[in-house]
Amino acid sequence: MIAVLLPPTLGRPTRLPALGDELSEAGPTPVRVTVTGDERPPHAARYVAGASLEINRLVAPDAPTALVVEGDAGPLAAALGAAQRAAHRPVFGYVLVDALLPQPGLATRADLDRAQNPEGAPPPPAVGEPDGYRTEPLPPSADWPDAPCGYLLTDPSRAHTARLAGMRGWTVRECAPEDASRVLAALLIDLRGMG
Repeated sequence: MIAVLLPPTLGRPTRLPALGDELSEAGPTPVRVTVTGDERPPHAARYVAGASLEINRLVAPDAPTALVVEGDAGPLAAALGAAQRAAHRPVFGYVLVDALLPQPGLATRADLDRAQNPEGAPPPPAVGEPDGYRTEPLPPSADWPDAPCGYLLTDPSRAHTARLAGMRGWTVRECAPEDASRVLAALLIDLRGMG
């Protein structure tokens, strides 16, 4: 069982650098993917392509795989899963970590922020965020999810999104950042049992 750890977009560092440290002890083998090149448009397509190439390079095609997607990469989980299906790699589950949720139809990150933020307004652009990043159309997610989903909340500012994930029937776990590996391992084992 492989847990592919997908970082936030735009080369931003993970907020949870120790994520995965305890996974091997509990069963899942962590594979941390590095994605580069998505700082130029089309940002989402470049991220999905770069991540998919790295997964293909690092993970055997027949290995049962879970995609663990952090931060702004969360809305791309459906496209990442579709790329794995196209590569004939079985995805047994998805875990979004402090991330916005994908939604059916065409949407932008700004649309998702408005829909999934209790204040209904997107946060201001992050320092160094490219023009058009929040307003580019994201890949659609019409037939997603195709496997059980979970949500790992370590950032209280995403509590509303975690509640939305729970309303979708996803397994939601909340923990402090230092406990994320242990909680993620248990969540992945739960998802594997659902598939």
